[in-house]
Amino acid sequence: MLGIARDSEDSVVTSLRNTLEADMLVTSGGVSLGDYDVVKDVLAKQGEIAFWTVKMKPGKPLAFGMINVVGSAGAVEKMPHLGLPGNPVSVMVTFELFVRPAILKMMGKHNLAKPSVKAVIGDPVVNDDGRRIYVRVVVEERDGQYFASLTGPQGSGILSSMSLANGLAIIPEDRPGVSAGDTVQVLMLDWERE
Repeated sequence: MLGIARDSEDSVVTSLRNTLEADMLVTSGGVSLGDYDVVKDVLAKQGEIAFWTVKMKPGKPLAFGMINVVGSAGAVEKMPHLGLPGNPVSVMVTFELFVRPAILKMMGKHNLAKPSVKAVIGDPVVNDDGRRIYVRVVVEERDGQYFASLTGPQGSGILSSMSLANGLAIIPEDRPGVSAGDTVQVLMLDWERE
């Protein structure tokens, strides 16, 4: 844990000096387009950015690259860095989709994905900007079929939308949305089955 860095490049660089023994750096905030979003700038200057932004909602601002750190022997080493967005729900969704699988892969695990089910969605969802949408849902099984209901408003700052969810319903980027009664793929966050 490196703590909170201020919204300045100097503060972020100072925090990075404490990453000597880490296998990967994960940050939250500072990767969007605002004047105080400096993490991606530091990453570009202190290493290399492989990509910045992904075509999803929530969680569009996401940076990945390699950051240069001075190792224990004094040599410069490259460390993977995932820069997550700053909004709470965006952080949680991108953690599940990018960070958790990366950590599992680095641990030598082979089963990296959360389980998923097909469910009938009970609420319409509009996709008006061509991104893959991950809506927070509660999934229930009735008579051998899964049903998904939205957890309420889906803003990226609404923590209750995530805290009430046991799944993320996926609305593909090439669909203008789904209607109530459509079948969707749901990534299960809380799964009690073997």
